[in-house]
Amino acid sequence: MKSILKFLVVAIILSLPISTQAQIKLDLKKKIENKVNQRVNQKADQAVDKGLDAVEGSVKEDEKKTDQANEDQESAGAAEDNQAATDKPAGQEQPQLQSYSKYDFVPGEKVIFYEDFSQDAVGDFPALWNTNGSAEIVTTNLYPGNWMKYVMRECVWTDALLKLPDNYTIEFDIIPIGGLEGEGMSGWNMRLFQAKNAKSWDGGSAPGQGGLWFAVAYYGRPSYSTWLYGTECDELKLSGYVEGDQYKEKINQKYHIAIWVQKSRVRVYQEQNKIVDLPKAFPTGCVKPDRLRFEEGGAMISNIRIAVGAPDMRNKLMTEGKLITYGIYFDVNKDVVKPESYGTLKEIATILNEVPDVKVKIVGFTDSDGADAANLDLSKRRAASVKNELVKSFGVNGDRLVTDGLGEGQPVAPNDTPANKALNRRVEFIKL
Repeated sequence: MKSILKFLVVAIILSLPISTQAQIKLDLKKKIENKVNQRVNQKADQAVDKGLDAVEGSVKEDEKKTDQANEDQESAGAAEDNQAATDKPAGQEQPQLQSYSKYDFVPGEKVIFYEDFSQDAVGDFPALWNTNGSAEIVTTNLYPGNWMKYVMRECVWTDALLKLPDNYTIEFDIIPIGGLEGEGMSGWNMRLFQAKNAKSWDGGSAPGQGGLWFAVAYYGRPSYSTWLYGTECDELKLSGYVEGDQYKEKINQKYHIAIWVQKSRVRVYQEQNKIVDLPKAFPTGCVKPDRLRFEEGGAMISNIRIAVGAPDMRNKLMTEGKLITYGIYFDVNKDVVKPESYGTLKEIATILNEVPDVKVKIVGFTDSDGADAANLDLSKRRAASVKNELVKSFGVNGDRLVTDGLGEGQPVAPNDTPANKALNRRVEFIKL
């Protein structure tokens, strides 16, 4: 059939005029050339597509390998992070003692007020405090012990008036929290002042006869001011801000605040930093603080310690032969020396290095909480840690130091109140 069709096509072409035949031949030639070019291009396209497919497949394979490698690396990193998280204790990392190298705070020797809220039930308002608002005792998953938590624009204050001498120290731990300003930082305020009314709260923006106001704003910046009323010292009122991002407090982090009052001079420390130093904050005869008050914002507070001014360490150790110190700190049931112990350790090391022939026994003591054997072991480990820091951080010759621990033995006060228990938790240095 195909042969017949071809014969007919040829016959028809031959029967046409010569010019027409030439045109047909020309058209056929062009069609043949186009067809050839089309087939050549098609083959070329197929070759190019095949080559591109190979390259694309290679790229995709490389990307797949890279993604897999990244996933493996991320998995390994996550595993390392998880292992690191397992190895580290809960909460913030323990700051190094050396980071407190400029910390010159030395706490008072005799405790006259101590509050860790251990005598209060969780959910209750603390027994030794008063308020025109609300507060409750809570515990946390990061920081041990009981904490007084408040979120309000009102106040909580020490119910009984404090009998403060001319020289004393105040310390407390505080955790800023959210709530008053939404989920973010709410800030907090503390006032140390002379009350007008021993039986009730002193209202107003500046209560009582006068005092010191230390505040942390909702964005974390600390500030301070003093105020005096009804005396010839009114013109000595002071105020200011503590500038610097390194001093801004953050939500849900614990800070150790220390206040050192020496007659008219007031110094305030936040962690390892001295952030306020006012030589004429409380001019003699103008104001005598007797109440501590927390107000406005949101915070959790614990471990409030007020003690009579720093002891004469040199005289106690070198003349009397025994120095009892409460300025070396440990976390509950821990034997690691806390960084805020730096000021006390530095003073003791200075004395020891100036008299290189004297040998000293370091003895640790605990309160009666917990098992006797555990307390005995803890006290020995704490004494060894104190020796280690004196040697490592302050260059004291370790051959001169021996250590021991007596646990809850030889208490200096009954173990019946938080304040008395704080007196029994101590470190003694005994001249040999």
